[in-house]
This record gives sequence, structure tokens and C-alpha cells, in this order.
Amino acid sequence: MERKKLVSVKSADRVLNLLELFGRKAKPLSHTEIALALAIPKSSLTQLLRNLLGRGYLRFTPGSNTYVLGPAIHALLRGRDGNVDLVAAARPILERLTAATHESSALSLYREDYVERVCGVDSPQALTYRMSVGTRFPLCSSSIGKAVLAALPEAEREHYLSRVTLVPRNEAAVITLSKLRRQIARAIKEGVTYSHGEHMPGVSAIATALRRPDGYPVGALNVAIPSSRYAATLKALCVRELFAARSALEREIGANFTPVA
Repeated sequence: MERKKLVSVKSADRVLNLLELFGRKAKPLSHTEIALALAIPKSSLTQLLRNLLGRGYLRFTPGSNTYVLGPAIHALLRGRDGNVDLVAAARPILERLTAATHESSALSLYREDYVERVCGVDSPQALTYRMSVGTRFPLCSSSIGKAVLAALPEAEREHYLSRVTLVPRNEAAVITLSKLRRQIARAIKEGVTYSHGEHMPGVSAIATALRRPDGYPVGALNVAIPSSRYAATLKALCVRELFAARSALEREIGANFTPVA
């Protein structure tokens, strides 16, 4: 195609210019530094950065308030979609988890202010909770979201808590930051989080964070149980099997890990 016939799309150009800037600089950049380097209005840049963060192409570092290239870029550089590989690795592990507990299980990935279910195995029992792929959950109101919150670096977690607005979905939802902080503190100590009807009435869930070798959470594994079946013995079984599943999947992550710049 002749050059004169090429049509420039401003938003696409800005995305490419931004990624090329990070490629040249090879260091964390602040919002102001990016805006100055690319001559992008700060209001437009804010939305652009938000989109790239949500897709994993950038990662924000609280404290220094800077941005670096995210895991999605490194997956592209490796010539494969890291999430697809992770989902493929997760499925047999989730199948074993559901076989051991007879309850539905799932893998959800961290997407900035929420988690998204990317793989699920439904319980064979008649009364069950279906693990629909693509469902998103706020960090503050689900077992998987709270598991990720507990695993985040403290500065990043505090940045989220400082700006989150708790909007209760129902009477069981967490409505105060103090209660959410207590749940997170318990999760940091025990390695698991719980939800009893917070996201879906009648459903209890147990989750544990899934981490890269550098300790950063990529998401969480969970088991969802109809509240009518939830009991101490089942809870203990699910926690034990969740820990085993997490260890198995983290070994898969470690075998194919490329550090984020």
C-alpha cells in the first residue's frame, strides 16, 4: 500500500508510541514523564494507561507512582500467550481438585481492580455452582479477590484500599474497610480467604492466591460450595486440596517464568 493511502489512527499511534517509549527507556516512568515525552494531554493519557493496565501490558508501582512493562508484553515476546498456557496447565489440576472435594473449582486471574475467571470445573453433584468462564469479581467482595489483595505488596494493596468504594451487593457483603482489613490480615496469616454469600447468596467459597516465583500474585484458585453443604469437615478438606492444587500450579508457573522488568 502506498504511503499516502495509509490512514493514521491517533489512539493506535499513541499506544504504539507509548510502548516504544518504554522499550527505549527500559526504566520505570511516571505519568508526567510519559505525558511530556509523548506530548499527550494528561487526561487522555490517564485513560490510555488504565486500558493498558487492565490488559496487562503495563504494571503500576505504588509508592514511586511509576509504570513498567507488564506480563502481557513478556508473553508476546516469548511468542505465546502466557494465560493460555496457564489455563491449559490449570485444567487437569482443577479436575483433580473437584474430584477430591466433589465441589466446583476455578482459576481466576488478577486484572487490576478485579479478578476474572478463566478456567472452571463444575461439581458433579446435582446442587452446584456453575463456574462460568469470563465472570469478573471485585477484589473487595469475593474470596478470590480478597486472596489476591492479601498477596499483593503492601503498598499496592494500600493504594487499592485508599480508593475503593464498598458497594454491598447484599446483606452478607463487607460494608466497612475495617472489616475488610481484618479479613485480609487473617488471609495473610492463614493463606486462605472465605466468602459466605457476599458475591452470590447461598454460595460459600474458599480461595488461595496463586503466585509467581517472585511472590507477586497472578490470580487465585477457589472452591465454591452451596452454603447448605458447607461444614467444618468439608472446609478442612477443601483448604487442604486447595493448597495442593496451588503448589502444583505454581510449579508450572515457575518452570516457565520470565521476570517482569
